[in-house]
Amino acid sequence: MSVNVSNSTSISVQQYSAPLVAHLIANAPALGCLVTTHASGATIIDAGIQTPGGLEAGRIIAEICMGGLGGVSLQQVPQFANWPLSVVVTAKQPVIACLGSQYAGWALSHEKFFSLGSGPARAIAQREEVFKDINYSDKGEQSVLVLETDKVPPVEVIEKVARDTGLPASKLTFILTPTRSIAGSLQVTARVLEVALHKCHTLHFDLNAIVDGYGVAPVPAPSPDFITGMGRTNDAILFGGFVQLFVNAEDAAAEQLAQQLPSSASKDYGRPFAEVFKAVNMDFYQIDPMLFSPAKVSVTNLKSGKTFFAGQFNEALLNQSFGG
Repeated sequence: MSVNVSNSTSISVQQYSAPLVAHLIANAPALGCLVTTHASGATIIDAGIQTPGGLEAGRIIAEICMGGLGGVSLQQVPQFANWPLSVVVTAKQPVIACLGSQYAGWALSHEKFFSLGSGPARAIAQREEVFKDINYSDKGEQSVLVLETDKVPPVEVIEKVARDTGLPASKLTFILTPTRSIAGSLQVTARVLEVALHKCHTLHFDLNAIVDGYGVAPVPAPSPDFITGMGRTNDAILFGGFVQLFVNAEDAAAEQLAQQLPSSASKDYGRPFAEVFKAVNMDFYQIDPMLFSPAKVSVTNLKSGKTFFAGQFNEALLNQSFGG
C-alpha cells in the first residue's frame, strides 16, 4: 500500500538533517565524538568506539536518524522508580521520519564487517522494499548514514554506499554508534516511535491514516557486553515504551490497531530480550516480529475523538534487564 504524504516531494531528509550533521562535526570534542577522514574520503564520526559519545551526542544523532524531521529530548519521567531518565520523541512527518529515514533497514556487510544502516542516505539509495510502500525518495549533493557498529567500515562498504547513492565518498558521512556507548544506547532507545510505525506497516495498517505520533521510553545504562547492551535497548521499548498515535480511521480499525500494537501481543513476550535472543541462537529472524513494539499504546482517532488503549508497562522485567 503506497503512502501519499502531502507535499512529500518537497520534504528532503538530506536538507533537514544537514545542519544537525554540521553541528555534530563542529562540536565533536565537546560532545565526546571524534571526526576523521576515511581512506575512501568519507567523513567518519566516532560516537562511542574510541570516544565517550555522551547523551547529547546520542540525542543529536537520533534527530539525524530521523532526517531532521524529529524532535528528541531528554526528560525526567517518574513512571519507573529506578530509571527516570527518558527519551521523548515526536515527528513532523512520522511516516517519512521513521520509516523513510530512522528505520535501521539497510544491511551492509563485507567479510567480517556487518552493520545495519539508518538515516537519510537510505532514502537516496532506495535499497529496501519499504520505500515502495511509503512512496518516498530523496536526493541530495551529500548524505549521512548512521551505523550501529563498534568498527570503522571497510572501504568496500563505503564504496557500496557511494554506488547505491550515486554520491562520491567525499560527500558521505558515516556516524558510528556502538550499542555499548551512551550515545549508541540512547539513539536506539529513541526508536520507540519508529518501532510502532514499523509494526503498523507489518500489520498492514493504512499508513496514510497516520497523522502524528509521540513516543517515550526510559534510557538504559549501556553495557560493555554487546548482547546485554542490545537487550537493554530493546527492553526499554518492549517493557517501558509508550506511544500515542493520532489517526484518521474508522473506530473499529483504530481499536484493532491499539490491541495489536503492544509487545505483550507477541508470543515471545515475557522474558528479557537478551534471553529470547540467546534462545534462538542469536538469529533475529526466528523471533516473532510482533514482539518489536512499545509496551503500552494509545490510538486516538481524529474522526471520532475516541482514544483506544492497550498494553502495560512491566517494571519488574525492566529492572531485571537494566540492573543485571
